[in-house]
Amino acid sequence: MDRRKRPVNAYYLFSEAHLSLKKGDVDRAIENMQRAMALDPQSAYLKRELAGFWLLKKDTASALKLLDDVLASHPDDVDALILAGRIHQNLNQPEAAIKAFSRVIALDPSQQNIYLQLGGMYMDQEQYPQAKQVYGQLVQHFPGAYAGYFFLGRISAIDGDRKAARAYFEKTLTLEPDLVESRFELGALHEADHNYQEAAAAYADILGQDPDNIQAQMALGQAYERQGLKQDARQIFTSLGTRSLSDQAVVRVLVRDYLDARKFDAADTIIQGMLTGGADNPDLNYLAGVALDGMGKKNAAIAQLKRVAPGSQFFQNAAVHAALLYQEMDKLQAAVDFLLDTIEKDPQNPEFFLYLGSFYEQMETYGKAEKALKDGLGLDPINSRLYFRLGVVYDKWGRKDDSIAAMRQVLRFDPANANALNYLGYTYADMGINLDEAEQLIRKALEQKPGDGYITDSLAWVFFKRGEYEQALPLLERAASLVPDDPIVKEHLGDVYSKLGMTEKALQSYRHSIANGHSDKAAVEKKIRLLTP
Repeated sequence: MDRRKRPVNAYYLFSEAHLSLKKGDVDRAIENMQRAMALDPQSAYLKRELAGFWLLKKDTASALKLLDDVLASHPDDVDALILAGRIHQNLNQPEAAIKAFSRVIALDPSQQNIYLQLGGMYMDQEQYPQAKQVYGQLVQHFPGAYAGYFFLGRISAIDGDRKAARAYFEKTLTLEPDLVESRFELGALHEADHNYQEAAAAYADILGQDPDNIQAQMALGQAYERQGLKQDARQIFTSLGTRSLSDQAVVRVLVRDYLDARKFDAADTIIQGMLTGGADNPDLNYLAGVALDGMGKKNAAIAQLKRVAPGSQFFQNAAVHAALLYQEMDKLQAAVDFLLDTIEKDPQNPEFFLYLGSFYEQMETYGKAEKALKDGLGLDPINSRLYFRLGVVYDKWGRKDDSIAAMRQVLRFDPANANALNYLGYTYADMGINLDEAEQLIRKALEQKPGDGYITDSLAWVFFKRGEYEQALPLLERAASLVPDDPIVKEHLGDVYSKLGMTEKALQSYRHSIANGHSDKAAVEKKIRLLTP
């Protein structure tokens, strides 16, 4: 038959849609599927297919609308529920996704993957009783589903029932003997029971399957260390230290399993052992510094961080970290001296000038701060962070016009920078100029940070400067609830109460401002005296 004379029906258009899809023409596929739906508007199948096409276009709104139409007339359509649940899951709408997936397994208990998705969502939401129920249903319907037993073990461990957890993990190994995740979990349970010999056996089993498993090597070394088998532990750690010189995976495992998990003592034990086999590895010196800082040993941390050479991927992080540790210890001059020495080693890094400038700012040596920040801008002329810090320095120095110019540069390179928008807007408000522009700037900052108490205070201050005290009051009360210990916000709230004749509340706010450490105590005390008979 001549193709041009073929009857145009829903099936024909459906076929054409899928042919277009195979050719990569998603728009044409959608057009043909919509024409097919026009001929068969009640077809749930066609709507589901079109929803899938919309997802290829990343148009989740159109896909969900179609699925809602399907479910309105066919509430038990399992395929539509699955697709809708996955869309809600991808959109981070857990309640809607959980509702859809729960309906799926109620209608069709054979949907094994949906149990896992639903259980996983409950786990993400830390709704462990619900997750336990779902995984229990999974293993009831699918006795060989080792993943169900694995997560039941995880939940039991979270609940503190280590005996049940061990039973579940051992069950997974009867179903899937090569599952290393269960052996790690068993090892951790044995460690929690201080049964380090059994823990070592679990980690050794993993290494029997996978001799290069870095995670298992570190855990086994720890288990040996805790048994007092220091020579065995040192042998493993030394080998890992040598390996770290050529294999970045060692560093990644250390960071993931120990430093990110805030297991600083364990990390320090491992790293110190590794340094005997990789003493010239500056990456390990950096990680040692992080671990020691986590343990509260700041001087020892600085000593390790200083050993990180410029060639290391962590050189910048190490230098900044060490400088900040000096700052935390109120040794600003040491921080400055250290950064000056660091800049000699790496003079092309603007980040070092940023921190150098901030330390000079804290020391109130604004000329040196200006020079350091401008030197950084000489290396990176569009660095908005450098311009912001320079604007703050000028403001503290009393150079308002220069501060405004610097903040405008920040917004030139980073128009949505909430801190700069607020800083410039508040500066205008405090000076009593450009109040309409100030309001626009601050409202734009609030779009970026809608719950920010300081920005809310800035907006209130615009209204205060206009004499619109009734409008300023609720904003300042909200700001004071968001940052209840800020002395400036308390002072501003007192100013508004005073203007509205609410003397007792004004006095209370001023007293709170002083109690919270207002930098100009005398000025606030003067306001109190003016209100006191």
